[in-house]
Amino acid sequence: MSGWRLLWSGVLLFWIGSGCAHYPLNAPLSRYQPTQGYRFAALRTDGNTNSLFLCLTFSGGGTRAAALAYGVLQKLKDTPITWKGKEKRLLDEVDCISAVSGGSFTAAYYALFHERLFTDFRTRFLERNIEHELKLQLFSPANLFRLLSPYFSRIDLAAELYHTTIFDQKTFADLLARGDRPFLILNATNLANGERFEFTQDQFDFLGSDLSSYPVARAVAASSAFPFLLSPISLQNYPPPLDYSLPDEYKNALQDYETNRRRFHWARNQIAYLDATRRPYLHLMDGGLADNIGLRAIENAYRRSNGFIRMLLNAGEIETLALLVVNARTAPQERLSQQERPPGLVTVGYKTATISLDNYSFETVELMKDLQRERLQAQRVIEACQRLLEERCPGGPPLPTFPVQVRIYVIEVNFEAIRDEERRHFFLNLPTSFALPSDAVQALIAVGPELLDQSSEFQRFLQSMNQE
Repeated sequence: MSGWRLLWSGVLLFWIGSGCAHYPLNAPLSRYQPTQGYRFAALRTDGNTNSLFLCLTFSGGGTRAAALAYGVLQKLKDTPITWKGKEKRLLDEVDCISAVSGGSFTAAYYALFHERLFTDFRTRFLERNIEHELKLQLFSPANLFRLLSPYFSRIDLAAELYHTTIFDQKTFADLLARGDRPFLILNATNLANGERFEFTQDQFDFLGSDLSSYPVARAVAASSAFPFLLSPISLQNYPPPLDYSLPDEYKNALQDYETNRRRFHWARNQIAYLDATRRPYLHLMDGGLADNIGLRAIENAYRRSNGFIRMLLNAGEIETLALLVVNARTAPQERLSQQERPPGLVTVGYKTATISLDNYSFETVELMKDLQRERLQAQRVIEACQRLLEERCPGGPPLPTFPVQVRIYVIEVNFEAIRDEERRHFFLNLPTSFALPSDAVQALIAVGPELLDQSSEFQRFLQSMNQE
């Protein structure tokens, strides 16, 4: 009997210990250093010029989105360009990647491992049945005990799987140690206010937290934690370090309630994190709930005076700015309107979570096109007025102008642009999952380059470089 008692005592101790399982906590920030940590300004160019500035955004959509993004990166690798007299690949000029959900896997893998993406990412992620592996983890006896803890959940199992089998246990310190571009922006959604939350040190400064030791896999897990299927990723919000000072951009924005309401609300929501007493924790879910194509992060970098794109534009360093939006949005055949019986709870929940974000994604792309047109029109107007001034008042002082006449391109890769109706129907009806057949993965990889080749905006972008 003593043997049985020993066995049951061991089981009881294991159960108690597992019930105390806790998700990994983000580290506090011991000292505020606005030029240190994983930020755009901390990365070297290494031949990647600022004059040609290329940002990519990868949408949500599970393996479908990850495979489409992979195909686009492969196309950029295979596209030779000549810029400022130097021959290179277009991929070598990618400066930043902002990603959401499924697209975050491809973005993070490329940012960490660069060329390895093209040798092993298909086997390490795209062609794996991640959903099946997650189920095996979920029903493992050891994990069943761990899941009894209120501080350890399904998303933590997913993050562990990604950490060990996809991202080689890399942290943001490893990204910073690489020191080169592209700058990676992984986006999640703060459940408390629905705001976009990005895994950069600029964002973590508001949490009084050091991003460096945080696993990249957990950021990817937060970005892809779709509601109902996975639970949130949680972060601790610490009081800011004693030497912390609020950047002027946010102080000025708080004065903009009447003149720039969008900027005011953005600053107010960021500053709210500084009250760690009232908000000691954050709970993050799929970034698609706030922005399913990752473009809002780029818009922010373009609009805000402290945004890295805006600062380079103001300094006259960017001559050509290209935004490439890889949108794996689908549009399954609509059947709800064909039946008399109202849809069930699961269908209503799914449609509620996806309809608004699809509409929001469309408007975000159009917003960036509006910003593109505004800049180009402003440049033309100033140029025309200056010519008129020189004709009417020769010798007068010149008008204030932009440092550089910037060419801007907004390029979108979207299944809706597929010309063949049968093929378009196939892609628009692919499921959002982390398990796709290998032939579907291959088709997704192949269609990305095809869509770029037929994009008139992409072709204009390539032609502009040949004119340099």
